[in-house]
Amino acid sequence: MTALHLVPGGEEPEAGRPEPTRALHALARVSFGPAPLDFDRLAAEHPAIRSGLALAGDADLELRLACTGPEELRAIAAALQRAGAARVRIDLVLRALTPGPPTLRPVP
Repeated sequence: MTALHLVPGGEEPEAGRPEPTRALHALARVSFGPAPLDFDRLAAEHPAIRSGLALAGDADLELRLACTGPEELRAIAAALQRAGAARVRIDLVLRALTPGPPTLRPVP
């Protein structure tokens, strides 16, 4: 199966040119406005949107983002507002935490 590669602006990447590095990771917590946002459309339009979670609580949606830089992050926040979000909160990811093996200590 071949993965679909989406490129912003409908442009194809130049042959032999690597895809931009997406080193800026963030979480966007979104509260819907009068109508829910169309996650599938947003994800198709913005390659930085990697996944999302529908939530119950203060926010309705949490988007995991991998951006090329602050400009793309600002563009996504603005696109969420234009799409009808009542509130968008962006938190930068400083590092990913993964559980390691437990440390066993001898019992005295």
